[in-house]
Amino acid sequence: MDYNKYKEYRDYYEDLIEKKDLKELKDSVSELNVVDIAEIIEDMDDQNMLLVFRMLPKEISAEVFSYMEMYNQLRIVNSITEPELKLILDKMNFDDRIDIIEEMPANVVTKVLAQAPSNERKLINEFLRYPEDSAGSIMTIEYMVLKPDMTVSQALDHIKKTGMNKETVYTCYVEDAYKKLIGFVSLRKLVISPPDILIKNIMEDEVISVNTTDDQELVADKFVKYGFIALPVVDTEHKLCGIITFDDVLDVVREEATEDFHKMAAISPSENEYKDESAWQLAKNRIPWLLVLMISATLTSGIIDNYNYIIAKYIILTTFIPMITDTGGNSGSQSSTVIIRALATDEIGLSDAAAVLFKEFRVGLICGGVLSLVNFLRLLLISKASVTISLLVSITLFITVTLAKLMGALLPIAAKKINLDPAIMASALITTIIDSVVLIIYFGLASRILPMV
Repeated sequence: MDYNKYKEYRDYYEDLIEKKDLKELKDSVSELNVVDIAEIIEDMDDQNMLLVFRMLPKEISAEVFSYMEMYNQLRIVNSITEPELKLILDKMNFDDRIDIIEEMPANVVTKVLAQAPSNERKLINEFLRYPEDSAGSIMTIEYMVLKPDMTVSQALDHIKKTGMNKETVYTCYVEDAYKKLIGFVSLRKLVISPPDILIKNIMEDEVISVNTTDDQELVADKFVKYGFIALPVVDTEHKLCGIITFDDVLDVVREEATEDFHKMAAISPSENEYKDESAWQLAKNRIPWLLVLMISATLTSGIIDNYNYIIAKYIILTTFIPMITDTGGNSGSQSSTVIIRALATDEIGLSDAAAVLFKEFRVGLICGGVLSLVNFLRLLLISKASVTISLLVSITLFITVTLAKLMGALLPIAAKKINLDPAIMASALITTIIDSVVLIIYFGLASRILPMV
């Protein structure tokens, strides 16, 4: 649903509230998808949002709550009674409850924990001890467990009895007597297998799993690589602790992609949505890198100042500086973007560094050759520059593009080698570095090619 449609529904519901037509309000809002309901009510004021939320049928209110932004969830929690909060939490998936508790202030966490049974409170506290952004912090305990000595018939009966409370039943995990993960079996295989066959005879014992302390980015990579809908999480003793489902991984992928975009644009990453941040917060995220890039750009000024004697004699050289530096920056950005993505998706690794650099070198030669030839003809025929000046600018352009392609590939790989995020070596930083190198090449060539007498 697009923004205009959301606004249309929001205005309609606020009009119904003003007319006190609560029956029509309840009937209308209950027909919508839970994601759309969350989007619609989030921009209402506290009173109207709470009224619409309370009008929702109990079976969907928890789902709507789980899709709301953290700030708006907090608005709800601070406005409802403790019994209402307990009702919402009871209907939410365990991992969604953990997500809420991790982000909310201490006083709200205390209020939430107070509504949880003692055994669940213990589990929640255990989850909160997992490192942030680890597999353990995003997993859920609502998974289907089978025993190896169960028959298919017994397993299906077990799924029917307990499946309603599980995150997914499409993949069932098999544990031994010591709760160690020994295999898995799909629901499809259970349905088509003879009812008296044992689970241990049909289960897959080659299990792909992650550890509770593994980074969530590694988890996302495994989902992409193997195409799972769920992935088991084990501890150091290979005991099954929980599972991660694809919907949680979609959130991780979005977060990681957003973080990389921010870094590539030289912005400090933020977990908040754009509309939830003030101008001061946005500026605070951008100023540090802008300062670094601005100060580093003073090197460019120093280089130009050092070659003032050439510029004084050939003022026309300054005309071509923006074109050369921009082309170099753009060329480097192209390579860095491709390499950063290839590193992020494991298309290439550190062992491929030599092959990658050689390929980008060849790409640079081709791109540089084409651009410098076109530029030489343009300067000579259209700009009416001298052959010497046209040759100088075109040779500089050829070297610049080739070098920029190499640096665009080298810097992200070097960052990966020293355990930095390759995304920081994106367009902003590469452009600054290339600008300085290009000017040294440009004026260095000028001092040798052009007569100084």
